[in-house]
Amino acid sequence: MRHTLKFFSVLSFSLSASVFAGALTLSSQDIAQGEFMPKAHEFNGFGCTGGDLSPHLKWTNAPKGTKSFAITAYDPDAPTGTGSGWWHWQLVNIPMTVSELPTGAGNTKNNKAPIGSTQINNDYGSQGFGGACPPQGHGVHHYRFTIHALSVEKLDLPADASAH
Repeated sequence: MRHTLKFFSVLSFSLSASVFAGALTLSSQDIAQGEFMPKAHEFNGFGCTGGDLSPHLKWTNAPKGTKSFAITAYDPDAPTGTGSGWWHWQLVNIPMTVSELPTGAGNTKNNKAPIGSTQINNDYGSQGFGGACPPQGHGVHHYRFTIHALSVEKLDLPADASAH
């Protein structure tokens, strides 16, 4: 029996300091707010058979004072046992001159991530993007892709950094 994966994308933004003013906007050619994500962005493993590609993301109207960006992808609906959700992607130290990531930028082997950026360990235990793969029968999951405008050029993180 084939099960249908139900996962929605949520595009959002975050500012690193309240002194910033502006309408930072995140958009994508691959995913849309409140819509089911294509199979290309589904994980390939744990019973899921997707392409495991991070979606195209583009942002506009960076607030004054922005020195770098970070992208996160998070599933608050994941049944982790700790109530902490599931981190699918964290890309930090994106230069302020960058305002768009191509599809697949979360793959650490294809060199599509911006020069100088760092892919942090996701909850699958690897660096880079790990696609959607909610447990069978768990219902709809909401994946939050967020752009963070940061007031520092570089986050100095340990090599084994993660969201936890």
